Amino acid sequence: MLHRCTLLIGVLLSLAVPLLVTTETCPATGMPGMPGIPGLPGRDGRDGEKGQKGEPGAQWHGSLGLQKGEKGEPGLMGFPGKRGQSGEPGEPGAPGSAGPQGEPGEPGTVGVQPQAAFSVARGTNEYPDRASVIRFTNIITNIDEDYNARTGHFRCRVSGTYYFVFHASLEDRLCVVLKLDNQLLTSFCDYRRNRRQVTSGGLAVYVSKDQEVWLETKDYRGMRGSPSGYSIFSGFLLQAH
Repeated sequence: MLHRCTLLIGVLLSLAVPLLVTTETCPATGMPGMPGIPGLPGRDGRDGEKGQKGEPGAQWHGSLGLQKGEKGEPGLMGFPGKRGQSGEPGEPGAPGSAGPQGEPGEPGTVGVQPQAAFSVARGTNEYPDRASVIRFTNIITNIDEDYNARTGHFRCRVSGTYYFVFHASLEDRLCVVLKLDNQLLTSFCDYRRNRRQVTSGGLAVYVSKDQEVWLETKDYRGMRGSPSGYSIFSGFLLQAH
């Protein structure tokens, strides 16, 4: 067994020695080759492990302390934003303090309303003239003398809406007209005969200051005045304007 191992080693050595000699003694005969093409860049390596937290820096003890930078220039105004939704109504505020006292008003009478009214009766048993003003001479009511017994006219002192009315005790036919400054307002006629009766008529009309209102006869003039039956003409202010 030992002889076989010694023989094998000798064979191997006999083969290796010529190779070594040949490699060291054989001169090179070929030309150098072209440089190879550069290879592709390699991939980035993996991130290294996170280092340990450093020590805190030393506090700066300068004489000026912390320095504030200079104020920058104002920026440009931005575009207006969209209008937001209306909020809920707020609670009523507290009452404000009283204002200063006003100046005294003009002197006057409190609660006094303008008044105008008259009521007059015919004081004669004679018939009035045809187509003439009917005069009532017995004054019953005449505020501020607005009715003139001499002319038979009511003269307006307070502009407004008035109501005029007459009542006549008749023993003959009667036809009268109510006029406003010679303008015919309306007419009232009663043609019954041979029977004593009372007739009346009234009208509401607007009268301006200084205008006049009166009654006139037409063809029939049976309006008299006597203790047994007076004929009365009245007017009063409904509403001043």
